[in-house]
Amino acid sequence: MPEPHPRTRLDDTFAGAIRFSMMAALRDGVEMDFATLAHVLQANDSAVSKAIAALSAVGYVTVRKGQVGARPRTWVRTTAPGARAFEAHVQALRDIVAASGPEI
Repeated sequence: MPEPHPRTRLDDTFAGAIRFSMMAALRDGVEMDFATLAHVLQANDSAVSKAIAALSAVGYVTVRKGQVGARPRTWVRTTAPGARAFEAHVQALRDIVAASGPEI
């Protein structure tokens, strides 16, 4: 039996562009505050908040809340399982491209 197509290894959690981009921005153990993350992703607060909630629900990011002076802040960081899942997803995308034949 042939090996399953690489698309079967894609993680639907990363199907949304903002969630995918967020995981890419938080690679290598980077922790980012909410406002910076929204700026980097060029996304509105609602979209960023929903992406954080979705990724947090499956354990791919952790959320830390605190204050800087009198202002509340939220920081986000990937978890080890989240980083592994994202790397596996990216590898599956590479494998899909590679399986399509000559360079595209």
